[in-house]
Amino acid sequence: MAYDEEVAERMRDGLTGLPDVREVKMMGGLCFLLSGNMIGGVFNERAGRERAGVPLFMFRVGKDNVTEALAVPNVSHMINGQRRMNGFVQIAAEECPDAVLTDLLSLSVSFVGALPPKSKA
Repeated sequence: MAYDEEVAERMRDGLTGLPDVREVKMMGGLCFLLSGNMIGGVFNERAGRERAGVPLFMFRVGKDNVTEALAVPNVSHMINGQRRMNGFVQIAAEECPDAVLTDLLSLSVSFVGALPPKSKA
């Protein structure tokens, strides 16, 4: 799995205190789930991309919150392969101060927290 453990620790710290958070290795990185729904994750930019190897945060903010998230400097749409992932944004970890991390996690928790819980299959 290609992700930076220090970046993952920043995400863990931001999610401290939330109930039913778990980690799952997927999408080439480490994803965080709240009540079984993906809230976001950490991974390194894939080879062949302009910023290959750069540690990134990914946030599931929902379609209604994407415009607000994209207004944050350095935040961009999440691209997986050749397609844009609707409702997801990303930011390079080095361009994401703690205050921005907190704000983006807040958007994610607000969206994902309103979803029905999924079973832990």
